[in-house]
Amino acid sequence: MSKTKEIVVLPGDGIGPEVTKEAVNILQTVCERHGYKLKTRTFPIGGASIDRYGRPLTDETLKACKESPAILLGAVGGVKWNDQPKDKRPEAALLGLRKELDLFANLRPIKTYDSLIHASPLKEEIITDVDIMIVRELTGGIYFGRPRYIEKTETGERAVDTKAYTTEEIDRIAHIAFETATLRDRRVTSVDKANVLDSSRLWRQTVKESAKQWPEVSLDHMLVDNGAMQLVRNPGQFDVIVTGNMFGDILSDEASMITGSLGMLPSASLGEEYAMYEPIHGSAPDIAGQHIANPLATIASVAMMCRHSLDMPDAAREIELAIKTTLEDGFRTADIYSDPANEYEVSTSEMGSAVVKHLNPNLQPGTFL
Repeated sequence: MSKTKEIVVLPGDGIGPEVTKEAVNILQTVCERHGYKLKTRTFPIGGASIDRYGRPLTDETLKACKESPAILLGAVGGVKWNDQPKDKRPEAALLGLRKELDLFANLRPIKTYDSLIHASPLKEEIITDVDIMIVRELTGGIYFGRPRYIEKTETGERAVDTKAYTTEEIDRIAHIAFETATLRDRRVTSVDKANVLDSSRLWRQTVKESAKQWPEVSLDHMLVDNGAMQLVRNPGQFDVIVTGNMFGDILSDEASMITGSLGMLPSASLGEEYAMYEPIHGSAPDIAGQHIANPLATIASVAMMCRHSLDMPDAAREIELAIKTTLEDGFRTADIYSDPANEYEVSTSEMGSAVVKHLNPNLQPGTFL
């Protein structure tokens, strides 16, 4: 068995480099703890790639990603590049990676920590012990549908975006949702807009058909507007939520308020051959360089990487426990800091160092290979 773990790191823009640095430190720490060396290869992406190469995703970066068992992404985007054509904007790199690597399944866990219950705007009795997995289809739907264009009209302009799904696309994401549910509470809620959209009617029909292969898993259906309401009204009713690309994007961002901050939520984007891990938050250019960004979502994304791509499930559990105990000890970045009497406001790097110390008080991160 190889004693080296290799990953590609795409720090990206804004706070991306800050949070990925801390996450790589954590990964190096657990690799050393389990007898592995960590080898990283780092490439620019998004705005950073535009500034250097004139395009958001280069062939070299894409090739490296296809050669790697796992990719760690920070974040892309920023007002600096807002005037670029849509195919040259930083976000085009993210969409391009998802499509080129066929990363069709996005897993977004929504889990509350007892020590952060007060940081949520929702009532404590509503969010205690919430543990949801949102399974979002990632390479279809309105973000990738064709045709899409803006055209001139007699009175102004007209914009068209197309929301399209095939049975194959729906079936394979449903399989991921049902398989995930078998390892949890065996409940799946499929979210759509079947009362209005033909694409959602096909979605519901296909998910129903797929469910026959998992008789031990219960399935119910919910319209997306009701789903959005239920997430804040009674999130504990959900176990696994499976939904399309745009609905999943919106609902998972809404669900971040259950935990108190976007800075707490990791994600894994999985395909048949490739996998990419990233926090669900954006590049936050307004706080970039201030060293106050919360790295915990990126660190938790590394835990998912250990579980799904690096064959290190024990390391995944160790990282998740270290995050939990770090929070229990009162360490907080600005986004989750609220109680001066019982909490310590720390910088991005100080939060990363606190997690390292909770992994092993005698072990410090070494030098990157």
